[in-house]
Amino acid sequence: MANAIKTIGVLTSGGDAPGMNAAIRAVVRSGIAKGLKVKGVYKGYNGLINGEITDLTARDVSDTISRGGTMLYTARCAEMRTPEGQEQAAKVCREHGIEGLVVIGGDGSFAGAQKLAALGVNTIGVPGTIDLDIACTDYTIGFDTAVNTAMEAIDKVRDTSTSHERCSIIEVMGRNAGYIALWCGIANGAEDILLPEKYDYDEQKLINNIINNRKHGKKHHIIINAEGIGHSTSMARRIEAATGVETRATILGHMQRGGSPTCKDRVYASMMGAYAVDLLADGKTKRVVGYKGGEFVDYDIDEALAMQKNLPEYWLRVAKALSV
Repeated sequence: MANAIKTIGVLTSGGDAPGMNAAIRAVVRSGIAKGLKVKGVYKGYNGLINGEITDLTARDVSDTISRGGTMLYTARCAEMRTPEGQEQAAKVCREHGIEGLVVIGGDGSFAGAQKLAALGVNTIGVPGTIDLDIACTDYTIGFDTAVNTAMEAIDKVRDTSTSHERCSIIEVMGRNAGYIALWCGIANGAEDILLPEKYDYDEQKLINNIINNRKHGKKHHIIINAEGIGHSTSMARRIEAATGVETRATILGHMQRGGSPTCKDRVYASMMGAYAVDLLADGKTKRVVGYKGGEFVDYDIDEALAMQKNLPEYWLRVAKALSV
């Protein structure tokens, strides 16, 4: 069967996530296996608009699957939000013969893909974000590595917090999504989990919880604080003043974005990258790859961007029960 397209491109956009290289590798090698020419776009939509594009071979992606970050680099691009930027990006695609483009990133990246599709460029989105905040999929590339990195770091902070009988506020990433905080709160046995979707900013509850736990013999206290709430250092000062318990803040920061991806992130990212190429080779466009109910699936970008994702209430109830 003749391929619907002859040349595809791949880019990574927005925040980097472990496993992006596995997805890039899968796009390149799956594309070549189907007889397609594959081009890599450097620095996300910025690089696309500026024509920073190169041909990629199977050898170019050798020994990348175990590396964190993205070999194509990434950036955020305000220009891509403008009609002029979108037109320029589509023009560059035409100039380089790119008929299909795989965009690895989050919702903002998919919005750019949506605009390119309207301008005649076949686009497929692949969910790459440590935040796990894309509604159409149960899995996003990088989350598994990021949450394991955070979990291991919190275990270490707990050791010293226990030794000094402290309260520790540990801030994890996730922008306005509390998935990393929720998973770590359960996995690390935190006494309190602060989630941007649910937090009522009532610090007195935290203070009362710390005091009550002390009365019942609890020698340390772990609070997992999501990045979307933030202000962990000032929160620690206020809690220490109110409770008399030595309180320290630890902000894990961008270490959660780095590191060698887990097996799950390598395998699932590879499957998603290959799936995206299958869609393009079949003449599909304006789709987002997802993982639902144990299967890799795809959605229309418009539908995917319109979906809403909420923290599961059962998980929240379990987290609260286990923290007692």
